Order: sequence, then C-alpha cells, then structure tokens
Amino acid sequence: MQVTITVNGVERTDEVQPRMLLAHYLRDVCGLTATNIGCDTTSCGACTVHLDGESVKSCTVLAAQASGSSVTTLEGLADGDTLHPVQAAFRREHGLQCGFCTPGMVMAAASLLSQNPHPDEREVREELEGNICRCTGYHNIVRAVLSAADEMSGDRVDAAVQTR
Repeated sequence: MQVTITVNGVERTDEVQPRMLLAHYLRDVCGLTATNIGCDTTSCGACTVHLDGESVKSCTVLAAQASGSSVTTLEGLADGDTLHPVQAAFRREHGLQCGFCTPGMVMAAASLLSQNPHPDEREVREELEGNICRCTGYHNIVRAVLSAADEMSGDRVDAAVQTR
C-alpha cells in the first residue's frame, strides 16, 4: 500500500506493507535511525516521536495510520546545526549514558515542554515515566528537562551549574 507522510518537514510517498510499524518505516524506509526500537510493546519509549505534534510510541502505530500526518523525529527536532533546547540541555547536563533511550527521552521531554513550559520536578518525572533508561538514575535527565524549560522560557541564569 502507499502512504504519504510528512517526515521532518519533507513530504514522502512510499510503498509499505500494511502491517509495517511507523518505527520500522522511519528506520528502514526513511533511514532515520535515531528512532530506536527497544521493546515493540510501548514499555520502553525509545521509539517516541511526534505525530501531528503529539508524543507517540512509534512501535505501536502503523505507518498506514500515519498517512496524511506529520512526523517529527529526533533528527528533525534541531534547526539545522542548532540543537533544540532540549537536545542542548541533555548534552549540557549529561542526561545520557549509552544513548539508546535518549532520542525517545528528548522527544517526550520536548512534547512535555510544549504542553507545560514550566514543569516542576515531580511533573517531569511523571511525564517521563513511560520512557525507560537502564543506565542512569534519571537525575541528570530530569535536570536536563528542567534546564531546557528554564532556557526556553528565558529564565535560565546558568543551568550548567544550577541544581534543583
């Protein structure tokens, strides 16, 4: 079957199997490998992308269901060579270790901040609980999200040394 999906601002029309998951479409057809597949059951969140602006786990969405929609992946979050504030904060605050969960965490965090620009620590932890990191204790991830929120709202004094 044929699908037409706008991926990271570029409209694409591709032939896919009706049962192809959006995660596999993004990785195998589009060549966007930041969308990681960790579980295929919505448990880990490594495959989180934005579908029409909403955070979704792409391992449970069929490519056919996304036809006619807009998908943003980690690769499309940056503005050219300028990292999105969440990406920059993850880098600055060391919000990653092995990096496998990072794309999904960043996408979930960006979605959170688009809906709630001033979350507190509890809200960040609650919103990210559907994304699993097997390497960290989440402290730096939460700090990165809070730092990005400060930066995006203009409240950032020096998030690199700020503690919460």
